[in-house]
Amino acid sequence: MLFNKTQNKKMKKIIISSFLLFIPILVFSQATFTGMIMDKNNSKDNVGISGATVHWLHTNVSAVTNEKGWFTIAYKEEYKKLVVNYLGYKTDTITINSLEPIHHFLTAESELEEVTINTKRKATQKSFFSTANMFTVNAEELLKAACCNLAESFETNPSIDVSFSDALTGTKQIQMLGLTSPYLLITQENIPSIRGASQAFGLTFTPGTWVESIQISKGAGSVVNGFESISGQINAELVKPFSDNKFFLNAYGSANGRFELNTHFNEKVSEKWQTGLYVHGNYTGQKFDMNDDNFLDMPISNQINVMNRWQFTDAEKGWVSFINVRFLKDEKQTGELNFNPKIDKGTTNYWGSEIETKRFETSAKLGYVFPEMPFQSVGFQIAYSNHEQDSYFGLNIYDIQHESVYSNIIFNSIIGDTRNKFKTGISFTYDQFDELVNTIDFSRIENDFGAFFEYAFDNLDDFSLTAGLRIDRHNLLGTFITPRLHLRYVPWEKGVFRASVGRGKRSANIFAENQQLFASSRQINIDDVGGNIYGLNPEIAWNYGVSYLQRFNLFDKKGDITFDFYQTNFQNQVIVDWENPQEISFYDLDGKSIANSFQVEVNYTLAEQLNLRTAYKYFDISTDFKNGNLQKPIQPQNRFFANISYETHLEDDGKQWRFDITFNNIGKQRLPNTSSNPSQYQLPAYSDAYQLLNSQITKVFSNKFEVYIGAENLTNVQQKNPILASDDPFSPYFDSTIVYSPIFGRAIYAGLRFKIK
Repeated sequence: MLFNKTQNKKMKKIIISSFLLFIPILVFSQATFTGMIMDKNNSKDNVGISGATVHWLHTNVSAVTNEKGWFTIAYKEEYKKLVVNYLGYKTDTITINSLEPIHHFLTAESELEEVTINTKRKATQKSFFSTANMFTVNAEELLKAACCNLAESFETNPSIDVSFSDALTGTKQIQMLGLTSPYLLITQENIPSIRGASQAFGLTFTPGTWVESIQISKGAGSVVNGFESISGQINAELVKPFSDNKFFLNAYGSANGRFELNTHFNEKVSEKWQTGLYVHGNYTGQKFDMNDDNFLDMPISNQINVMNRWQFTDAEKGWVSFINVRFLKDEKQTGELNFNPKIDKGTTNYWGSEIETKRFETSAKLGYVFPEMPFQSVGFQIAYSNHEQDSYFGLNIYDIQHESVYSNIIFNSIIGDTRNKFKTGISFTYDQFDELVNTIDFSRIENDFGAFFEYAFDNLDDFSLTAGLRIDRHNLLGTFITPRLHLRYVPWEKGVFRASVGRGKRSANIFAENQQLFASSRQINIDDVGGNIYGLNPEIAWNYGVSYLQRFNLFDKKGDITFDFYQTNFQNQVIVDWENPQEISFYDLDGKSIANSFQVEVNYTLAEQLNLRTAYKYFDISTDFKNGNLQKPIQPQNRFFANISYETHLEDDGKQWRFDITFNNIGKQRLPNTSSNPSQYQLPAYSDAYQLLNSQITKVFSNKFEVYIGAENLTNVQQKNPILASDDPFSPYFDSTIVYSPIFGRAIYAGLRFKIK
């Protein structure tokens, strides 16, 4: 039987091979079409492009140009659209009405980028053709944020909410669809990056100047990137050595004593190799106590962050590769003004905290596009990271070391024609956690092996869909399936409707994700139900979403309006219950937990170079706690956002003025229950609404040099008594975690940028 099976397989291979050998004969027996592909930059020289790919739209019939730029491709009467593409050039689609040879010029991507930059006026570039509800924050938009890391890059984006996590560490956290960042899959060039031990501070470890663009997807993400995405995905694309400036410098200083320096050095090693060295440093050395509570408003801190990046590109053969090596050291000290760690650490002399983080990571990406089949490619990713944090908060000790390995291989191709595409592959993740909470060891090892398949249909007219399925075998979460579905429909001109549904599953890293709770006197309680991680079961949720985008012209000016509604329905959730001011409890959901998010956003060009974007958001996020169903604490139900930007006309030498102002109205928020505290340490049931105003002015002197000045919180909003029992920090009532508005007040900053292309 084995012999017969082997013989059958051999016969099948012979038959298939014979069939493939006849394909060229069949092709060349048909009519043919010829043409020449040339470079627009060298149009006068009539230089042809060698290795460019041409194929008939919706078919797998293709050809490659020879050394002189000429091609010959099989032709049928039904073939009308010829697609031409070449790495580094704009892809063109040509209408063919006769068999007369053509001469077609391709435009280099560099020229295309220049045009794109001149039209970048919106905070977000919304995709009209993507099946997923995705938008892109570009590099120029990132410059509007005060500075200087990924967490701060979203402050001019209406879909991401940015707030402080506590009153001591100065750490900013983000939310989307009313859920915190652990429910987002945050990737760096599609490699999971901010997860596990890096959840609390990881966003502050990626400098903003290193980021080329940010792609944000609402709702269930792609199965290609894993199973953990519940509310969406944020992917940061880093600057590329081949396209980045040869030298870049950004220097920043603020009135709150924060100073930052960013430098980029890029060097061409050979025709195919380029390398870049990126260095980031920040320092805050001044002590500020603007609210007179005897605690630092912002920590004393310093960070050094270095990355070496290599890029290999062989357009002719279809290869591209990236290699990254990165090291970070971050130190923070906070607490009472008179706290001296050399003397007071581990004592009750003064309350203080130190957080020291060291992180090393390296990654490699390798991609290959089949030269004769541009619709087919294979990619491989591998990444290693070691994250070590040693910290204490008063008398609470929290140490964690997280060693992680991630690998992914993916194959892209078509089924029949280019309307039907698919991705498939396998992934492997290994995580080792060495975690110490005071005297209790919570160490564990997690590993996962997964396989995925994603099918995409696009008729290039009015309908597309993406359906994905992955299966994972996790040593602690078991074997499970993750389905995802995205639909897109164009009912009429300039309108697009989207819908999505997907399931996500994740293990909650309860301490790493809620580190701010260590900066309180709350006692930690965990309801052990026999789960494999902290005695708790994994979080599981379904996300459902609908979105409608309509572009319009009003008074000869362009605009668009978007309506989004998303619901996240948890089958299980690890509840973080801090309704008892003396306790913090972690337990599995018993009942319902639903997050509803509605957003309407309008973008409109008021006048030439003057742009407005506004958004209103409503959240209804309720959870069954042990003491009843409650709205999520420190979560405004109503938010309003508005941004106005203006740029003067760009002069020939690059001179320009840029103005930007952002307004936020944050509605009232339910506060955790403090009624059992003494009266002086009690808070009201709800906070007051407040308004924030940020602004920035940039003067561009040339293509090389510019300066900027700005202010955060121009309205000078400050939360009163952000630290409960600041006068008695070792009492049972001490709590620095109930933060619902700014702590520091108005902050003025200035900086400069210098670049050599």
